[in-house]
Amino acid sequence: MRILANDGLVEEARKYLRQQGFTVETEKRDEDDLMTEIGSFDALLVRSATKVTRTLLEAGVKNGGKLKIVGRGGVGTDNIDLEAAKELGVIVKFAPNGNTNATAEHALGLMLAIARKVPFAHRTLMDGTWHKKRFKGVELFGKTLGIIGCGRIGQSLAAKAGAIGMKVLGYDLYRSIDAPLTYVDSIPELLRQSDFVSLHCGGTEPVIKAEELALMKESAYLINASRGKNVSEDALYEALKTGGIAGAALDCYESEPKREGLPFRNKLQELDNIVMSAHLGASTNNAGIRTGLEIAEVVAGYLKRGEYGNSVNVGETVEEEGADIYTIFITHEDKPGMFGKFGTLMGEMGVNIRENNSRKLGEQVQTVYMVHAKPTEEVCEALSCIEGVRRVTI
Repeated sequence: MRILANDGLVEEARKYLRQQGFTVETEKRDEDDLMTEIGSFDALLVRSATKVTRTLLEAGVKNGGKLKIVGRGGVGTDNIDLEAAKELGVIVKFAPNGNTNATAEHALGLMLAIARKVPFAHRTLMDGTWHKKRFKGVELFGKTLGIIGCGRIGQSLAAKAGAIGMKVLGYDLYRSIDAPLTYVDSIPELLRQSDFVSLHCGGTEPVIKAEELALMKESAYLINASRGKNVSEDALYEALKTGGIAGAALDCYESEPKREGLPFRNKLQELDNIVMSAHLGASTNNAGIRTGLEIAEVVAGYLKRGEYGNSVNVGETVEEEGADIYTIFITHEDKPGMFGKFGTLMGEMGVNIRENNSRKLGEQVQTVYMVHAKPTEEVCEALSCIEGVRRVTI
């Protein structure tokens, strides 16, 4: 099977996939070439640069196209049309854990950078001028950090901020009881109380607009290491220019260059109370290796064994689909044709199979069938009579 990692893949992950028997290509295709070639690949791995549109997915499956799965290295899937993938029978998986620490650390680093004015002090020294009083900053200790979006990254940041003596408030549509923070009931409530506000949420609409900025303290700082569209840059520009808030630190923007080395122009660059980095949240060697290996493992697990873990466009469990589940355990010889016999017999006896998983058990195999109705004794007896079956239990 062929896998295209269109946004690159670390060598450790490429090696793992080759060991699993896959052919891996990492040469980046532009939009036209990708549209032409996608149907010849079984899997497409992306990060944030490649946009997986309905049109691209259709090209991957039509006229005998082989595309079965899209893997997203990282958490967000905003660049993938999940509904189209579901309609076309393409599984989408992500790697949510590899980038967590790196992004949380970067958000904390941005907070420290803007609070202590480190980049500005660095710039003047590099220009040959010594300034000290000009760059007096504020400490994070004792301040209140408000986190909007308390998933993996938000919770990781909360733990780090708490460890240096910050009080942490959180707002999230889905509260986690394990989060090391105090939840509030609304974004306005969080904004009014916070000295620093850090965004860690998805979506394509602004979370912070002029109305939200007006609620923040004049001494407060805004941090965005999540999605560029989470913040209205026009509103932020006015707030920073007029002293509505003290400062901001951004790692992502409403519009970003598509490739390395391209020019970047943004009117926020005019201001001297903002720190900017080039979408570096997940850009560490450690995170790259962890994320690459994670997405390689989950994609290989699906292509080789039908594993659905880390899928974002299918139900994870039968319970989520509102149906009961029953199991049939079959121990049998490891020889061709066994699964066909099981499936044919159960189909003829009206058994609705949901899925099955098999594992080696010494010189034989144990296969577990998950079915939608409680299996009868007649079904078990019929399965036991198939040549090569050693044992059937329910």
